[in-house]
Amino acid sequence: MPITATILEVALERPDQPAVVGAEARLTYAQLIADSRTMFAAASAIHAEQTEPPAPAPETQDIPITAVSLTSAFETSRIIAGLAGFRAVSATIDPRWPLEHQVGVITTTGIGLVISDSTDLAEALAAAGWTGTVITAADFRAREAAIDPADTAPPSDREASEPFLMLFSSGTTSNPKAFIKTRRQYRDNVAVSSAHLEPSAGVATLAPGPVSYSLTLYAVIECLATGGSVHVADDFDPFTMGSRIADEAITRLVAVPAVVKALAEAARRTPENFLGLDLVVTGGANLPASIRSALADVLPGARLISYYGAAEIGFIGDSRDGDGTWISIYDTIGVEVRDDAGTRLPDGEIGTVWIRAAACSDGYVTGTTDAQLRRPDGWATVGDQGRIDNGLLQLAGRAGDIAITGGHKVSLPEVERAFENFDGGLGDGPDGGAVRVGRRRLGEVCAVALPDDSLGSVVALVVEPDSAGHGFEDGTPDSGTPAKATLLAHARSRLAPQFVPRRFYLLDRLPRTVGGKIRRHETVDLVMSGKAQRL
Repeated sequence: MPITATILEVALERPDQPAVVGAEARLTYAQLIADSRTMFAAASAIHAEQTEPPAPAPETQDIPITAVSLTSAFETSRIIAGLAGFRAVSATIDPRWPLEHQVGVITTTGIGLVISDSTDLAEALAAAGWTGTVITAADFRAREAAIDPADTAPPSDREASEPFLMLFSSGTTSNPKAFIKTRRQYRDNVAVSSAHLEPSAGVATLAPGPVSYSLTLYAVIECLATGGSVHVADDFDPFTMGSRIADEAITRLVAVPAVVKALAEAARRTPENFLGLDLVVTGGANLPASIRSALADVLPGARLISYYGAAEIGFIGDSRDGDGTWISIYDTIGVEVRDDAGTRLPDGEIGTVWIRAAACSDGYVTGTTDAQLRRPDGWATVGDQGRIDNGLLQLAGRAGDIAITGGHKVSLPEVERAFENFDGGLGDGPDGGAVRVGRRRLGEVCAVALPDDSLGSVVALVVEPDSAGHGFEDGTPDSGTPAKATLLAHARSRLAPQFVPRRFYLLDRLPRTVGGKIRRHETVDLVMSGKAQRL
């Protein structure tokens, strides 16, 4: 399912169908074809003008790399989609990454052209001795406009083995690991997602958020590769997204869990704007049950699929009902759980998840990491931990999300899930029995492993106060944070003994990545440095 072949076909048969749509600009399929001709010519001219061009990473087969580091989702999507039909390797770099991370991946991977409006990035690259070119989005458009379309070549279907995109696994808390996706690998990934996640021809999909997110970037490529229309937005604004969904007849949403949560809240206020949604697709396994139930309450006609995948490997499986913790593995994907020695583990035991998928990248780009992604036999891992039972996969987090306490393996995300629907529950009475102590609520929680001389480590739960400031039902004013006894009783009623936290802490604000994910290791550092209050 080559992306360029589909774009050319739709441009011929339905030239006025929207291809990429932003809040204030749009491109039809016919316009996308025309736009791409001058875009590639402009990018190629800039690469050719460099007297000492950076040498692209060997994994690119000497194809020059063009990177986009813009906050505009539409402009980023336009450029990535436009270059897709030519001999080009494209990359998206999150402008919110630490500056040293941006400079590091650009200089290490041999990116030659960066489209960015950041003067700080341009200055830092110059100071690092980088010999490529930084150009603003406005200046790049001016370069495109100065080219005569008659002097350009049309996009064409490319060889399957040709490098297509350079992606990054991280960038907020550690040095990003780069990897290449060939066109064949992306086609294999589209074959899996189109079989299960319904990016059908003519379907209007909303994919809000930075295109530097692999989920959003893939949604852009996926929609165009299947003849759909992708609607992008810099972020999810609940005040405007509802009207866009209604006005543009959008029936499918692809977004991170935080956006799905915001969607449910927005739909509760103006449900009429969201009734056209038929399918919500979200990445990130173990979708909190509270998000799933909130969406079902306000939009009972909308289906929700939470998929599990890794950008390096591709789509692996999904969950469609229940608490979302058990994942059905797609029939074309191989999954095994192994111990540290590489031995396959029996059902129910936690170990490293290994995947065999046609869409998997060959490995990480030289110089960005020493980590091995794929073995010679085709099996690969990104370090996810999990267990298999009755043919279903349950994730337990990454290697750093597993605590070894008293010889037991404890999944810290599993501990956190036990507190998703906490409502103040029961506490311990004076005679040891359970008593209701009042209704208090939690904000976000983070389970961590803390060092312990006798057990090796102990599980602790770090609590963020409820932002709404709820207290006792009788109106007693406080921060809304439950007492330790209440939290302990709740944990004991829902978790195996070795999973029950032994310590509880309060932190005004849990540390997060720019994408909103809680930073577990940094949370540990804050607790160990005494910056969290022990309950």
